[in-house]
Amino acid sequence: MYFRLLKHTNMKKVLLLLTLAAMFIALPASKSFAGITQDTTASVPDDIQFTEVGSAQDSAANGIVKDSVSEDTVKKVVETKSLKTANAEKLTLWQTFIKGLLFGFAAILMPCIFPMLPLTVSFFTKKAGSKSKAVGQAIIYGLSIIIIYVALGMLVTIAFGSDALNALSTNGIFNAFFFLMLVVFGASFLGAFEITLPSAFVNKIDAKSDKGGLMGIFFMAFSLALVSFSCTGPLIGTLLVDAASKGDRLGPAVGMFGFSFALAIPFALFALFPSLLKSLPKSGGWLNSVKVVLGFIELAFAFKFLSNVDLAYHWNLLDREIFLAIWIAIFALMGIYLLGKIKFSHDSDLPYLSVPRIFLAILVFAWVIYLIPGMWGAPLKSISAFLPPTATQDFDLNNLNTSTTSVDKSVITEKKYAELFHRLTPKGFDPYYDFEQAKQASKELGKPVLIDFTGWNCVNCRKMENNVWSNPEVAKRLKNDFVMAELVVDDKTELPVDEHYVSAFSKKKINTIGKKWSDFQAATFNSNSQPQYVIVDSDGNVLVPPQGADYEPANYIKFLDSGKAAFKKQTNE
Repeated sequence: MYFRLLKHTNMKKVLLLLTLAAMFIALPASKSFAGITQDTTASVPDDIQFTEVGSAQDSAANGIVKDSVSEDTVKKVVETKSLKTANAEKLTLWQTFIKGLLFGFAAILMPCIFPMLPLTVSFFTKKAGSKSKAVGQAIIYGLSIIIIYVALGMLVTIAFGSDALNALSTNGIFNAFFFLMLVVFGASFLGAFEITLPSAFVNKIDAKSDKGGLMGIFFMAFSLALVSFSCTGPLIGTLLVDAASKGDRLGPAVGMFGFSFALAIPFALFALFPSLLKSLPKSGGWLNSVKVVLGFIELAFAFKFLSNVDLAYHWNLLDREIFLAIWIAIFALMGIYLLGKIKFSHDSDLPYLSVPRIFLAILVFAWVIYLIPGMWGAPLKSISAFLPPTATQDFDLNNLNTSTTSVDKSVITEKKYAELFHRLTPKGFDPYYDFEQAKQASKELGKPVLIDFTGWNCVNCRKMENNVWSNPEVAKRLKNDFVMAELVVDDKTELPVDEHYVSAFSKKKINTIGKKWSDFQAATFNSNSQPQYVIVDSDGNVLVPPQGADYEPANYIKFLDSGKAAFKKQTNE
């Protein structure tokens, strides 16, 4: 049916691009949306049940929490942390749902879907014979759209499984594949080619939509999904990639629910109020402009996945300033395109600039101007979690006079793994990257050890470093009062053969540095989320309940001070 409708669709142009402003801002900031969400960058078997360190039961069993922290205090902290973890998971799914909504609303403005709105609703109204019947059929049509896309999300989960979804965020092959896929999607939106499904399959489904009853309506919805694939395919692919890479079992289904819900709304709405169809802008060249703008966003988004691979495998190609330079170029070209100075193959002539288009161009150029100081080390805190670590930046005006000299010096002159991980550590800090060396330094210097379980691709680790560690009072305590141990759980560097072992905890072979510290965190502290901060004494005994991501510097200072006080009390006993 949709092929026949498309042949008779020829409407003129008007501009409606402001919807994309919210979307292009939401994409780069999405990773830091959930303020208390913790990244999970280490995968573990499904049958392992993790509990938070510091519970009264765990403390009694392992003897890792000293008497300096009462059982009631520990219990209270654990209950609070459990509540935060539950809320964090809900926020992550809500984030995925909201992103799905944004993608769905953007899909409505695609050339393959927008012209179908009046035609489909008119078809229902005429075929039904009465308004009430037309409304019922349109609602069933909308529900069919939701069922189809949610089923697609569930298939992604079934195909990969929860273990694989957890591993996607740091797997080099997957991230490289996602990068190439998003580049292809971006090129498709820019007009290089169209991604289509086999015509024989689409025609077969389209023919079934002529049947009456519920099955006919369902196949009409299925037909829309197939016919519009050249427009929605890149959006769906991007959404599924992002949802799957977060490792949440329900992520792909929730993302597709948000996408399909937004897509179904206008069909039901216009069926309820057909007179609104008259107020719809006519289709035309502006629809292709929507695709091109989304194409630029797809290209920018792709480089985050390339950055993941670059960091984890130490290619050292996509440093922070290079990443920012690429983004500045992409968004500057988008702004120039919105001003009509660039034209792609499917674009119509632009005789004048509309006010909405000017407003969107202003937003894009403002975004570019905001990014430019980052080339010289500006923190760019709104997107700092999304960018490569600041230590990868060669020229940083903020750190020209920063000293990494500690107040006290250990006899350890060569820090293990330092040549690998110094690009991850924020400038001004001088941690150890091996836990045994950190404990040795702790004994020599008489300071507690702050273990920082982190990762190359841990978004919230970067946010903590840029928003909390940058606080002068926090930085002073970290440098002067603690021996820092930065343990990277997602690094892919192979361990020497004589250091390979099979984990007694997970029964898996441990053959990389990342697996070593991930296994250590899981086996010792019953957790696999990053960032996680644990304050221990020189023997590795936990002094105060560990803490995850908390973006309030005052709270982090309290955590550090409590650990220092507990260590001092233990030393004096």
